[in-house]
Amino acid sequence: MLKKLASGLRSVMQKLLKAGSIDEKLLDEIIKDIQRTLIEADVNIDLVFELSKRIKERALKEKPLPGFTQKEYVIKVIYDELVKLVGEKPEIMLKPGKILLIGLFGSGKTTTAGKLALFYRKRGLRPALIGCDTHREAAMDQIEQIAKQLSLPYFISREIKDACEIAKQGMEKLKKYDILIFDSAGRDALDKELAEELKKLKQAINPDEVLLVIPADLGQVAKKQAEEFNKLVGITGVVITKLDGTAKGGGALTACAVANANVKFIGFGEKPEAFDVFNPERFISRLIGMGDIESLLEKAKQAISQEKAKTMQEKLASGKFDLNDFKEQILAMRKVGPLSSVLEHIPGLGLALPKNLDLSREEEKLKKFCVIIDSMTKEERANPSIINASRIRRIARGSGTSEEEVRELLRYYEQAKQIAKMVKGRGMMKFLRKFGLRM
Repeated sequence: MLKKLASGLRSVMQKLLKAGSIDEKLLDEIIKDIQRTLIEADVNIDLVFELSKRIKERALKEKPLPGFTQKEYVIKVIYDELVKLVGEKPEIMLKPGKILLIGLFGSGKTTTAGKLALFYRKRGLRPALIGCDTHREAAMDQIEQIAKQLSLPYFISREIKDACEIAKQGMEKLKKYDILIFDSAGRDALDKELAEELKKLKQAINPDEVLLVIPADLGQVAKKQAEEFNKLVGITGVVITKLDGTAKGGGALTACAVANANVKFIGFGEKPEAFDVFNPERFISRLIGMGDIESLLEKAKQAISQEKAKTMQEKLASGKFDLNDFKEQILAMRKVGPLSSVLEHIPGLGLALPKNLDLSREEEKLKKFCVIIDSMTKEERANPSIINASRIRRIARGSGTSEEEVRELLRYYEQAKQIAKMVKGRGMMKFLRKFGLRM
């Protein structure tokens, strides 16, 4: 998500890491790079200049904390200030309750309802959907389709035209479920007729959470919408959707922070799993290429057994693994999520990968790699260094692949080993701990 913003910020980190020493001239260059990157991401220009001022003042005036080099401390200052820019860590309701989703037409509320239900189901609660959008023709059909796709209980009515009545009947029919998620009609906060309906709907439901769903392409306009909806019904948090398809995501995130509207969740794709709790520290860490191994392991624990998740953590941290382990990690990663998402969670990897790396074909390669590994002998999998030209020919024939594809697997394996060593390396581990990030 936010590829352009991430690319710009990672270039800044790389420039800092490669620098021999930090002086005012380099700092000015770094700050200009940050300014350009944030402005291109639609972050308010006044916020950008305030951020720049704080970074420069802190970097020049503050003494590095114990255990930090000057370079590491400058990176920490940039990291800290970027975290402040996108808001505070939200409190997420993890108990039975009612959630009302509100927002503009086309913001992704109905899709978000399904994603939110999946989020709660993975945490042991029993969610259900209630469709209260009586204005959009296909709204009830969409709720039904999402509910069936995710095997969720739901309540809709194509005959009742009163949203409050639908909500009341839905609550009665689905009262045995833990989390009731209400989808409402899309509207502008300034539309008086729909605004009045929204007030009545809130009174009828008496929700524990009122989440405003805002598309990332709204950019800085998100501030005005958050403020108006808050005046109208009192929102408890924001869900930002479509972070994968716009350059304005930085503007939407920072605009909500300025409006004191806490972003609680972010959506970054159509798939039900493309949904996360918004954690500012982890989000910025991934954005600047420092990874987020904690979130990765949380995802792994949801997708695979605790034992396998623990093994994955140990293998990543140890830097010692053979082709059997490599295959296990490929299978685990495919269960956890798309390759691009997995890779950006691994500490340091965001800074090591090429900027314009296309991962669209890599998923298929990973499937083929598993077939190739299965065609090897036990000895070859345990000790890949013995694989010579004649063995490569035999493996290619046995797996129905080309010799070049076998060599490519071995290159990937060697690269993975190097990355694992980097993650294991004392410098990277120590550096991450200084930021409060754990392996």
